[in-house]
Amino acid sequence: MAVADQQTVQTAVKEAVVEHGGKLPCAVAHELARRLQVPVVEIGQAADDLGIKIVQCQLGCFD
Repeated sequence: MAVADQQTVQTAVKEAVVEHGGKLPCAVAHELARRLQVPVVEIGQAADDLGIKIVQCQLGCFD
C-alpha cells in the first residue's frame, strides 16, 4: 500500500470520528497512521484541521 495523501488521511479521520461519537481516541489515531503508513503527527494535523478533538491520550496529555 502506498503512503496516503492528505485527502485520504482526512477522509479516514472523519470516518473514525463518526465511529467514535464525534471524537478521535488516541489509539485509533495511531492505528490510522499505521494503516495509512503516515506519521502519527499527520493524523493529528488532519484532526486539528477538521476541528476534531483527540481523546483518551495514551501519554496522559489529553482526557
